[in-house]
Formats: sequence, structure tokens, C-alpha cells
Amino acid sequence: MVSLGAISHSLTTMLFCIVGSAFFSAAETGIMTANRYRLRHQANLGNRSAQRILDLLSAPDRLLSLILIGNAVMNVMAGSAATLLGLKLSGDAGVALFTGGLTLVLLIFGEVGPKTYAAAHPERIAYPAAWLLSLLLPLTRPLVDAVQATSGLLFHFKKSPPAAREELNSEELRTLVHESDILPNQRRGMLLGVLDLASIRVNDIMIPRQEVIGIDINAEVDSIVEQLRSVQHTRLPVYKGELNNCIGVLHVRHATRFLNSEHLTRAEILQHVREPYYVPEGTSLPAQLRNFQKRKQRLGLVVDEYGDIQGLVTLEDILEEIVGDFTTDGSPTPSFQAQADGSYLLEGSLPVRELNRRLQWQLPVDGARTLSGLIIEHLDIIPEFPVSLRIGTYIIEVVQVRDNTVRSVRVYPLMESTA
Repeated sequence: MVSLGAISHSLTTMLFCIVGSAFFSAAETGIMTANRYRLRHQANLGNRSAQRILDLLSAPDRLLSLILIGNAVMNVMAGSAATLLGLKLSGDAGVALFTGGLTLVLLIFGEVGPKTYAAAHPERIAYPAAWLLSLLLPLTRPLVDAVQATSGLLFHFKKSPPAAREELNSEELRTLVHESDILPNQRRGMLLGVLDLASIRVNDIMIPRQEVIGIDINAEVDSIVEQLRSVQHTRLPVYKGELNNCIGVLHVRHATRFLNSEHLTRAEILQHVREPYYVPEGTSLPAQLRNFQKRKQRLGLVVDEYGDIQGLVTLEDILEEIVGDFTTDGSPTPSFQAQADGSYLLEGSLPVRELNRRLQWQLPVDGARTLSGLIIEHLDIIPEFPVSLRIGTYIIEVVQVRDNTVRSVRVYPLMESTA
């Protein structure tokens, strides 16, 4: 005759073990998948629960050993209780029936269910689980250390220092930011812009020499005054005859002091011209940003290895690589026109990086700097007549060629499915 007390005891033991198995399974997933950056932030604010989780994660091998030991003990105890209960109720057939049923219950309620919930709500599980595990760890420390020592001896595990496990290279950090679902799109774009700076050189973003607007000091004084009154730039290089003979930079704000002078002379204009600041064309953007800050400059003339001026770069150009365009209102410009058929009519002098940034395109940027240069690079010749070519997922039609350069093009972005 099987006593009700024995049955009740076995059932209670199985229920306790199932709950225990669920706890250890959920704790493992919850703590391991918790956002460590958020935990560090909370710990810095004085959150003791967050610090408790970080303390456990500082020794992940010990934490996993504790969880796995606890889970194994719960499963073994549950199996033993099921075996005894089945044996008392139905003999050998009952053992098979109860053991099989318990396996299914443990799989659903002790493993899959708790881990799935913990993966969806890691912090909701991690905080209370860390409190209980912190109490269990000192009590089971000898057993945990023994298991670790035995497994290390058998399998020759080699621990790596915590710093090596946490270290990320620039590409991994970029992927982390790009795939983050925590940051708003604008902030994610700014962080990606900062990470991309190191791979960009000054000559990638400079205003090319052909497009530099400056003041020829040999011109008529009236012509210079008219130019200063109509120019939209705040700083202008001043040169004699050609840009390579640059003698300085004039801040248009200073020009207000002499624009209304009745007998203005070139000498008076030159009194307000500051010494030019030259920048090697291969300088990286992070270095140039620091140089601008150190020298209190906002504009630099870009020179090649022979000292010839290739263009100019401004502080605003570098900042736009981080935050995007902020000097325009986004309205169409003569060099950038969207067409009704989905194509874009563009000037060949447009920088490829600017197109990628404004239109979210993916034209190659590791070669030519401008759209014209990119086309010539792919054709290996300067086209003498309208021609079409395909670069990646973009059909580019050359519309106008003049003075050995592509002046205007029409670009048709293709759908990815047709690429």
C-alpha cells in the first residue's frame, strides 16, 4: 500500500526541482544577455543590483559553473523523485512513464520557456536572479572551484584576460553602433560619422581648386568691393593672379570696415588679410580637426607634395562628415536635381561622399573623389560623346563633357532586386 505522504513528498520534490531548473535556466540567459553598457551606466549611478550583476559577470566561468551545477542538481533530483514515484505507483512501467513525462515537462517549463522569456526580458530576470546567485556562490564556492579545476585539468582551458575579451576593433565597434536598436537614427548616424573620420583624408572632402572662390588682389578695386558685397562665404583666400600665389585669407566680416571707404586701396585691403594656413592633402580628418582647434583656424589651403594648392578645406566640411549637411535647407540646387522618372541630374564635380551621404547611396569612395573622376576611372578614357555605364547598382549616363572632364550626368539608381 503506497502512502499518500510518500506520493505527496515526491510530487513536492519534483515541483520544487522544476521551479529550480527554470530559475537556473532563466538566470543563465537573463544575466548573459543583459545589456552591459546599460548595467555599467546604472552601476555608475549607484544601482547596487546592477553592480551585483557586473560582479558576477566579471568571473563568467565561475558564474556558469554555479548555474550548471544548480541546474544539474535540480534535474537529477527531479528524475530521482519521478523514478521513485513511478516505481511505487506502477512498477517498472510507471518508471518509464513518469521519467518520460518529466523529461517533457523539464524541457518545456525548465528550459525552453524560461530561457525564451529571459531572452525577451533579460533585465527583469537578471536583477532578482543575481541577488539569489550572489547568496549561493559563497555557499557553493568549494564545489564550484573543484568543478572548475577538474574541467580545466581535463580539457586544458586557457583563460584570457578580461580586457582581451572586451576589446573591440574599429570595424566591430562600427557594426555594434550600426546594428544598435537603442540609439535614434540621427545619433547613430553621428557616431558612425565619427568612426568613419579616421579613414577619410582632407583631399576626400576638400573643395577642389577649380571651385575655390577667392579674391585676386590684382583685380580692380571696384571689382573686389563688388565681389565682397555679393559673396556668400565668410572667408576668402586672397591671391595674386592665380591661387598658387596665395598671400592670405580675408574674413568678410573685416571687410565691412573698408567697404564704404571712398578712396579704398589695395594696401588697405591687405591690412586685413591674415597669413594663410596650409594643410597637406593626405592629412586624416581627426588630425585636421585637432589642428584646426589647436591653431584657432577654420579654413586651410590644401597642398600636394610639391606645394601646389589643390583646394581648400574648412572646419564646417569636417563637421558635416559627422552631423550631415547643416548649411543648406535641403532644397534642390543647380548641381543636384531630382527628376520625375526617379533619376538625378548631377554635376560631375560633385564629391562622391556627398552623394552617398545625401542620397544614402553606396558609390565606391576608395578611388576617385568626384563623380566625374569616378566615371573616367571606370572607363579608363575621357568620353568624347554621351555614353552610359553601370557602377554597382547605378546606371550613369554621361550628358555633357567639356574641357577634358565630365560636366553633367544622369544617374538611375536600380532596385536591389535587379542588381
